[in-house]
Amino acid sequence: MKKQFLILKSTALLAISIGFYACDPTKVETKQVSGSVYVVCEGNFNAANGAISVYNEGSKLAQVDIYKDKNGVPLGDLVQSLTFDGDKGYIVVNNSNKLEIVDASTFASKGVINGLKLPRYFAKVGNNKAYVTEYVSYLENGRVAVIDLASNTVSKTIQAGYLPENLLVHDSKIFVSNNGGNTISVINPNTDAVENTITVAGAPARMAVDANGKIWVLCRGTKSYKSDFSIDLANSTAGALVRFDPTTLALETTISLANVADSPSNLMINSTGDKLYYLNGAVFEQSINAMAINTTPLINRNFYGLGIQPSTGTIYVGTFGFISNQKLIRYNTNGVALDSAEVGIGPREFVFK
Repeated sequence: MKKQFLILKSTALLAISIGFYACDPTKVETKQVSGSVYVVCEGNFNAANGAISVYNEGSKLAQVDIYKDKNGVPLGDLVQSLTFDGDKGYIVVNNSNKLEIVDASTFASKGVINGLKLPRYFAKVGNNKAYVTEYVSYLENGRVAVIDLASNTVSKTIQAGYLPENLLVHDSKIFVSNNGGNTISVINPNTDAVENTITVAGAPARMAVDANGKIWVLCRGTKSYKSDFSIDLANSTAGALVRFDPTTLALETTISLANVADSPSNLMINSTGDKLYYLNGAVFEQSINAMAINTTPLINRNFYGLGIQPSTGTIYVGTFGFISNQKLIRYNTNGVALDSAEVGIGPREFVFK
């Protein structure tokens, strides 16, 4: 598995008029307001300096490390994902093997669940129940941890495929993409057991629900490498956009990318559910009604992170670099750059609140 890791340094740019306070970083009273965009920044491998940055769409100012500014300590090693639920935020920290729980407004620490094994993504189901995908290791199948949020403990684990990645809760089911293979595990939340498996293209990752209630999966394609680390095209498969019916679980369409060497990532969908976006050396837009892959990039530049603002369709991207802090850049729906701000290193995901 190839991973990219980034380094992050902390700054605080705060304006009282938008609910931020410029002061000693150890005493920051962080308050988020309408228009806050949270940026998941991995940090550098083994440096324990992953972070969450926050950007305000009104002021166009960013605070680089809101958790450290509030709590006085860094989040940990490789921040993977952030999910809000009510008055709490759940931050998965991959290489620190933990789920950090914070106040959704202030980012003050509210607890931690340790002992997870290479966790990736979090999804809540019901009042006090959640699921977290765990790679476990790179040598065996992974699992999904069932979390009791009342006691902040793991109540059980569910066997999944190799490198279980993204979680999607839809149609009274939990769909888990097994990135190290070519399957989607379907979990029944009433029994906490895998009740079905869907075969898709190689290396399924992110999933999204479209306007018709169908699920799209971005598959990165299975890659083999020669002794010189170049891609062995004859033994590799192309990435693809795959659609299936979440009720019948029937595979409906597979739209393959033209180049076998390409490894697309970061599937997103707009608020109306009719356009897909993903990264593949550039930003691509794809209609859910298209029968062939769109080969013309919307934004012809390579990025590390991607997000779509739900209410405006504004495209958020994170720049690609692993030495210093990176940039969040915003584009309009036509792919025209609007503005940018400095955020942490490794801006991989955007969470809109």
